[in-house]
Amino acid sequence: MEREFWLERWNRNEIGFHLADVNPRLRQFWPALDAPANRGVFVPLCGKSLDLHWLVAQGHPVVGVELAEAAVRAFFGEAGLSSRLEREGRLPCHTAGDIRVFCGDVMELSVLELPGVGAVFDRAALIALPPRMRAHYVDHVLRIIPDGARILLVTLEYDQSLVPGPPHAVLEDEVRTL
Repeated sequence: MEREFWLERWNRNEIGFHLADVNPRLRQFWPALDAPANRGVFVPLCGKSLDLHWLVAQGHPVVGVELAEAAVRAFFGEAGLSSRLEREGRLPCHTAGDIRVFCGDVMELSVLELPGVGAVFDRAALIALPPRMRAHYVDHVLRIIPDGARILLVTLEYDQSLVPGPPHAVLEDEVRTL
């Protein structure tokens, strides 16, 4: 969807997509990913997901990116964390302990903001995007993550004609193509 759509959703607190617990698919499939120990995990469109805390508890520093400043503030505030605001590259970055969250468009991140990343957890980014935007997003992420980084991707499969989305259905064939 477009930038304004998501900013408005966060500003109105219309965030039915937010889970009140760690994503069950993350817990289920993370061990099979065999992510390199102590390497960073990149979480695009992270919102205020509790997944970031879970990943840190597994021994991974986390780098998130979120468009909505309201989500970034809520993430740190709800966790009782005081973050430092820094400027790294084109986007402001909120940092507390092993968690860094860039505030802005994922397409503005570069390889410079993701040193030491060994894995990606995309639990909401690809399914948030309409079909016309997906290839550009995937191409960008693959360019900015280090070679050999492993990716855990969560998608949804359903009859898109019944529910327009977001979240959008992303079928296995499209994932393989992308």
